[in-house]
Amino acid sequence: MMLRRSLLALAATFACAPLAQAQSAWPTKPVRIVVPAPAGSSLDIIARLLGDKLKDRWGQAVVVENKPGAGGMLGTDVAAKAAPDGHTIALSFNGPIAFAPYLYAKVPYDAAKDLVPVVMTTSQPNVLAVGAHVPVKTLAEFIAWAKAKNGAMNYSSLGNGSSAHLTMALFLAEIGAQAQHIPFNGSPPAALAVAQGEADACFMVAPALMAHVRNNKVRLLAVSSAQQPDSLKDLPTMGSVGLKNVESLAWNGLFVAAGTPEAVVAKVNADVNATLADPAVKSALDAQGLTPVGGSAAAFRQVVESDSARWGAVIRKLGLKLD
Repeated sequence: MMLRRSLLALAATFACAPLAQAQSAWPTKPVRIVVPAPAGSSLDIIARLLGDKLKDRWGQAVVVENKPGAGGMLGTDVAAKAAPDGHTIALSFNGPIAFAPYLYAKVPYDAAKDLVPVVMTTSQPNVLAVGAHVPVKTLAEFIAWAKAKNGAMNYSSLGNGSSAHLTMALFLAEIGAQAQHIPFNGSPPAALAVAQGEADACFMVAPALMAHVRNNKVRLLAVSSAQQPDSLKDLPTMGSVGLKNVESLAWNGLFVAAGTPEAVVAKVNADVNATLADPAVKSALDAQGLTPVGGSAAAFRQVVESDSARWGAVIRKLGLKLD
């Protein structure tokens, strides 16, 4: 009996050895974080904050590579087609992950099969913003103004199929109004378009808009979440005017190619969670209006699947299709 127990214990030790080796050996070279958004965007800020801390934990350089375009699909595709060893990671978001399969006839990857969710990094509501040239100061006034424009209003977004785009499309459908969509490659140019009067309005995360708000070029009217985060506590919710269906969160997180060893996924998840809990990182994210999330890979996968199901139904109902 004693011999049998000893043999079982020895077998368990050998079984765990590959896991421990994979965790201790990785990474064996610089790690690339591909950001499917331009420099200066909220995704770029997150990636550089994480990279600066993770390089010390990993003992390797962490290179942030901006690859915007195609609503975030270009950068996301890099990770989907990378070697499944965890050395190429995408900091992607709900647009190319949860929405694209329902919007585009062809997507260069299968998000459910080709990518593994590792950890959610931040999640924050979109805010409804208007340019200073728009003669409204409240959400109710904007709804009345948008309807009166009879399709002559336009709005910017950070790309076709993004959360910013779909939230406005849902909002317009709920209030019974129409508007012209002007897509950009990322939040900085989309926010600038509103500030300069090229676009009338947008839904977007707050960080990209705050400089223009401080310069009195943009006004924030409402949040798209059921509860306001502390940084936006003075803004009303969509539910306050009866638009409870117009609820959206712009989340982002790390993804690696399918087939990446579970031990590597677990290590990246643990190290990113520890980094997000770092007071300096939390403070830097808070200053940008970004809410760190973290959590398990399984919890992140559940969010991805839930958001995909919800917005898939919305996209079908609105009849949205993109080329």
